[in-house]
Amino acid sequence: MAQGPVKGSRTWRLALGGLLALALLGFFFRGLDWAALRNAFAHARWGYLAGVALLTLVMYVARAWRWGLLLRPLAEVPLARTFSATVVGFMAGLVIPRAQEVLRPYLVARRHDLRTSAAFASIIVERLLDLITVLILFGLYLFVLPRPAQQTQGPLMATAQQVGLLAGVGALGVLALLIAFHWHAEPILAFCDRQLARLPERIARPAAALLRSFGEGLAIFKAPPSLLLAIFAQSFVVWLLIALSLHCTNLAFGLTLPFHATFVMLVFLTVGVAVPTPGMVGGFHAAYLLALTQAFGVERETAAAAGIAAHALSNLPVLLCGLALLPGEGLTLGGVAELTDKQAEEKDP
Repeated sequence: MAQGPVKGSRTWRLALGGLLALALLGFFFRGLDWAALRNAFAHARWGYLAGVALLTLVMYVARAWRWGLLLRPLAEVPLARTFSATVVGFMAGLVIPRAQEVLRPYLVARRHDLRTSAAFASIIVERLLDLITVLILFGLYLFVLPRPAQQTQGPLMATAQQVGLLAGVGALGVLALLIAFHWHAEPILAFCDRQLARLPERIARPAAALLRSFGEGLAIFKAPPSLLLAIFAQSFVVWLLIALSLHCTNLAFGLTLPFHATFVMLVFLTVGVAVPTPGMVGGFHAAYLLALTQAFGVERETAAAAGIAAHALSNLPVLLCGLALLPGEGLTLGGVAELTDKQAEEKDP
């Protein structure tokens, strides 16, 4: 595929994402009492908000550590390298939705004995672990932990439970398929080779190579139980840090919700940030607002102020840190966009 169409496709995606962000922001700000919003910020406890920024950086260290564990069956990648690739990748994702999933594997693979597609497989596993961990925490909220007195019994909570159940089944199904693919790679790849043989060689050969290296990247499924347990535990560390940052944001705006109320917020935000808007603008805000107002009856202006602060403080540290780490990766902002296009082109032979 020529580079021009890839750039054109990215431009259209950014334009559509921008329009979607504007629509969601329109929903977010609709009917707000601006004086009450300003008052919420004026009375915010800034010590808690500073803690949110610090927790964001700690969470990215934990995320980079877990990624190093996922890569261990393929290569020993130092924490400094996974941290740099993770932060630069997520920083790029603030401008180009989903760019981190393309950029992070390349940044690690180019300096270690790894194929990019094998490293990309670790990102797929990482995403599944994230989803499964969030759903386990949500399940604890629903079936084990005491319900907060502030929780409302609106239709949105019932919908969240149904979506959570379906997402859990889907995530476990995909995980089972990936495990089966790795453990039975040879017969599956032989079958794929026979099907690909019907296509032109210029398509079949790179596609077959991509499948094989992707299968190699799933080697984590044959890792020792101790390593698998460490990865699973690290996933909870990552998401409990995110939950703690949400709790600190709530406390900053005078919300007395218990810590485990954030487990519900995580489900809403997981859906919100999946909306492909630049910088997660709009999707994050709308999800935060709905979680607090519909699940816990928080006043709209207070919820909006907390959502704005949470979005800024979960992204600004990544943006600044990513910009600081760019020279160490030998990149500029323009180079990040070009590299993202190049990697997307190579994944679409």
